[in-house]
Amino acid sequence: MAQDRRIRIGIDTGGTFTDVVAFDEDSGELVTTKTPSTPGNPADGFLAGVEKVLGLLGLPTDHGDAIAAVSHGTTVATNQLLEGKVDELGFITTEGYEAMLEIARQSVPDGYGNSYFWVKPDRIVPRHLVKGVGGRLDHTGAEVRPFDEEGARAAARWFRDRGVNTLGVCLLHAYADSTHEERMRQILHEEHPEAVVSVSSEVLREYREYERAMTTLVDAAVKPKLSRYVTNIKTRLDAFASTDVERHVPFYVMKSNGGVLSAEEVVHQPITTVLSGPAAGALGAALIAQVAGFDKVLTCDGGGTSTDVSVVIDGQPTLTTEGSVGAFPSKIPMIDVVTVGAGGGSVAWLSPEGTLKVGPHSAGADPGPLCYAKGGADVTITDAHVTLGRIPPHLLGGEIPLDVDAARTGVVALAGKLGITPEECADGILEISAWNQANALRQITVKRGLDVRDFTLTTFGGSGSLLLCRLMDVLGLRTVLVPPNPGNVSAFGLLTVDVKNDYVQTHVALHDDLAAETVAGVLDELTGRAARALDGEGFPADQHRFARTADVRYFGQAYEVRVPVPDGPVDQGTLDEVARRFHAEHRGLYGYDFSADDSQQVEWVNIRVSGIGPIQRPDIATEPVADEPGTPEPASRRPVCFEPATGYVDTPVYWRADLAPGQEVAGPAVIEEFGSTVPLHPGFLARIDAHRNVIVTREDVTA
Repeated sequence: MAQDRRIRIGIDTGGTFTDVVAFDEDSGELVTTKTPSTPGNPADGFLAGVEKVLGLLGLPTDHGDAIAAVSHGTTVATNQLLEGKVDELGFITTEGYEAMLEIARQSVPDGYGNSYFWVKPDRIVPRHLVKGVGGRLDHTGAEVRPFDEEGARAAARWFRDRGVNTLGVCLLHAYADSTHEERMRQILHEEHPEAVVSVSSEVLREYREYERAMTTLVDAAVKPKLSRYVTNIKTRLDAFASTDVERHVPFYVMKSNGGVLSAEEVVHQPITTVLSGPAAGALGAALIAQVAGFDKVLTCDGGGTSTDVSVVIDGQPTLTTEGSVGAFPSKIPMIDVVTVGAGGGSVAWLSPEGTLKVGPHSAGADPGPLCYAKGGADVTITDAHVTLGRIPPHLLGGEIPLDVDAARTGVVALAGKLGITPEECADGILEISAWNQANALRQITVKRGLDVRDFTLTTFGGSGSLLLCRLMDVLGLRTVLVPPNPGNVSAFGLLTVDVKNDYVQTHVALHDDLAAETVAGVLDELTGRAARALDGEGFPADQHRFARTADVRYFGQAYEVRVPVPDGPVDQGTLDEVARRFHAEHRGLYGYDFSADDSQQVEWVNIRVSGIGPIQRPDIATEPVADEPGTPEPASRRPVCFEPATGYVDTPVYWRADLAPGQEVAGPAVIEEFGSTVPLHPGFLARIDAHRNVIVTREDVTA
């Protein structure tokens, strides 16, 4: 009976396909599939994916009685910000600070050498839609001037009369005391009840008024669209899952910080979803690699438009609060993901100087690459791969045929402009793409004081594994891991993450002046807020887990280093341990510290608590490895060009599902599966491990 089974579903919606993974909590069965996305109404593709995966599990497809929970990764907020589609937005701040967004920060992208050419982008709120309200707090939260209620009402009416219905409120020093902001929100509710409002003391209780204001305004900007999106899917899902009685399916949305949050709560914290999709992929890859025995991992998620890379150490992706989406800084905890415009649809083009460039512009899914035969006019990375024979003349196991002749014609024409052979041109396109990806991987390692050669690369996504051999050469990597069903790793990751909420309180104080009881009081208050949120999510108290951290710096520095605060009661020993950890982390990041210099004082800035509610993770299957696994037989053969100087060589093609644990494939070879391809260059060796991962090494190196 369907009622006797408990199925958890992870759904990652992309621009072209919706990836679906279902997990039977009792049997441990894991099923993956894809269905076309429906941008006009994403709920249609979402429900189609649910119905399809239930059918694969042998369950009824006309209702969802067996669904225990659904977790979803969405790009609604991400795409809205990347495309700059911010509807008319109003900003209320402290009187005298109306130019805060115009002043911003004294920084220029790519350094001050670019200051002559750089043009400051438009503000998220134009100056004429900013209103100041009287009243002032100092940095301790003490009231310097009382809140101007009449001025607040006048501002609320001004926005109401002009039909500006989305508002952000950021009053000076509201992180220390939220009284004035709470009163402003109440007045807005009375005078402008249709307004959607975000206040900084709820979005980001942290100092630095510009970053706090921007984060609050981004939250307000995405709130209407995300709320409609989540509510629509939640309503459709509940209706689908109900038969005789009304039933509400637990519906979680992926957050940028590596956790999930219920749909009911996420509509009040929309900014937390701005990196929803990439975060799920990083977490899924982290778990797969950790189970396979790798504790220092780089993740490489290749799609049609871009490639996302991140660092994972001991199963935990690196977090940052200095992230941004498009032109908008968002100072919230998010997985530290770097994105480069090097996806399958990235376009090859000639610069005015006549040199070959690749990306960041993409042909997308429509019209797409030349080989899609949908009207595309530009040579793309996918066209280069298919011209060289490195991918088959079709996608998704034959569901999408590719026009190889159209791709080759485009490459021949581009090669003619460069005065080189078509093979050299196609290989050059892929070489540039590989170096673009390698530079992104260096950015998250070498730039942060990490040696990229110490890491195992995990590649996934539809195009993530196509250049892995070149990445190994360029970066000096010893091992690459390709998970099973790499195109569905992000959807799988949604089933591996816990409910997680972050809380922060600014508390600037020199370490020598800090009182343990004060820190304990702040931690207790933040822990209480986190516990109440977990209670609301349905987690009993004995399942609550809390992670405590502090942002610390040397006095006079502009930015902080985050270090863990030990569990247990807070005393002077706890504070000293935080300082010791800060010195060590600072040395790891920057190559030096001042632990032996008493003249350099340590300063605490922010105190943080994350509340975590654990969710049952699917087990990754382990199969026995035969003592003598035998030599695999290729499914077919085709000419493939790995080196232009060598030309096309007759190459065996293996179907991945036919490869058993323990078997090895030596390059040159191609390993294909439903949603991904691994071209294995000469000199490389692929081994199937006990979890059916493909482990790639050089033939003369042992993993």
